[in-house]
Amino acid sequence: MTGTVPGMPTRLPTTTGTRSPWRSSGFRVLFFASTLSVLGTNVSYVAVPLVAVLALDAGPGQVGLLASLSTAAFLLIGLPAGAWVDRLRPGTVLAVADLLRGGLLAWVPLAWWFDVLTFEGLCVAVFLSGVATVFFDVASQSALPQLVGPESLVPANSAMVSLMAAGNVAGRGAGGALVQLVGAPAAVVCAAVGYLGSGLRLVRTARSGARGTTAAPGGAGRGPDLRALISEGLRHVLRHGELRALALTGALGNLGTVMVNTMLPVVFSRELGLSAGALGLFWAVGGVGLFLGARCARRLADRFGHGRGLVLADVCLAPTGLLVPLMDRGVWLWAAGAGWLLFAVRTGTSNVLGVSLRQRLTPGTLLGRMNATFRFLLTGAMALGAGLAGAMGAYASPRAALWAGGALLCLSFVPTLASPLRGRRALPPAGTEGSADLAPRPPDDGTQRRASAEPLPPGGPTRSRRDPDA
Repeated sequence: MTGTVPGMPTRLPTTTGTRSPWRSSGFRVLFFASTLSVLGTNVSYVAVPLVAVLALDAGPGQVGLLASLSTAAFLLIGLPAGAWVDRLRPGTVLAVADLLRGGLLAWVPLAWWFDVLTFEGLCVAVFLSGVATVFFDVASQSALPQLVGPESLVPANSAMVSLMAAGNVAGRGAGGALVQLVGAPAAVVCAAVGYLGSGLRLVRTARSGARGTTAAPGGAGRGPDLRALISEGLRHVLRHGELRALALTGALGNLGTVMVNTMLPVVFSRELGLSAGALGLFWAVGGVGLFLGARCARRLADRFGHGRGLVLADVCLAPTGLLVPLMDRGVWLWAAGAGWLLFAVRTGTSNVLGVSLRQRLTPGTLLGRMNATFRFLLTGAMALGAGLAGAMGAYASPRAALWAGGALLCLSFVPTLASPLRGRRALPPAGTEGSADLAPRPPDDGTQRRASAEPLPPGGPTRSRRDPDA
């Protein structure tokens, strides 16, 4: 029996065998709000840098700084954010985060209109919006397992990843069109409206309720300090073989993807002489692949097993990343696009199956910290990738950075292939030892099923599993 998420609507009762997450009123609210939020994110992804370039005459270094500030919050407060989310009402966190993002973006066109917008002010708005994004992302993935129940996690995550993929294609296209039609500052208004609409929808459902359930080790009394909570989340992710493999694979994939994405504008415009529209189309192909992977994930898991399907997708599709650095005019551009599409299919599949597995293997009291740990590691890899690509592009060549990124994409399957994931047939029951679902295993009377689990942290709350969030 699943519980409710404080500050979100109660999950509707389900009948035996029903797996659809759409029966949950809470999931419907979260999906609708996320739709508006994704719209705001993707429109601002295009419009905000163009505000800096077109309205503030920002140079390449300033645009790079702006991009870094948008993700810096994940590195600065990502880990403590998970501990805070575990102590707060998820619905309230989601509502406040989107209202804050909407308000910050709404300030940008107003400041431009009154001729008081500066690059420094834009940087502050982008950084604070990134802080709100940290809390929104952690809280939404922490709320999802309790909103839909364990039996509906895979289709629920599939729906959310499909939404992100559609947003990458449609939202960024809409952002570019809006900038052309009404200008970059006015386009930011549409992004602000998306966030504000999401926040207001969530406010209506963020009712008072019990806060997070993080408690002191051993029972009553004062709860553990922030450092202890963060350490517990890190141990939960890093000491379990499957979670650690998912984290390493995600970090390698993000590292390679960002190195490629950072150099693509340079290669397209300077080496190949192609238009910005061609670059946008190339990126849109990745969004299509992400969508296809998300839709195929459940069938793959049903056919081959949950862990086996994830590893199979990694092994078969990750090496296609090496096609991307081959891009040139003519047939090689098509080959690079095919490689980008197939790697994105792998990413969509892995996002659905990997996130579902992490959520099922994590106790409710640790969900926020688990998600925050993953965000910290994966976003850290993105920041490192951007820096490496810039350095290689400057001191070697953009093509060399592209090849380095493609090689990382190709090798990103290695951690999952070398992990217990390749033997996992099914998701574990919620709150139970996940190794019971690994295969092969000898028959036993149930007393040996905990043999492969990593030791629990000293003084940690009672739980039976230590596993992992693009």
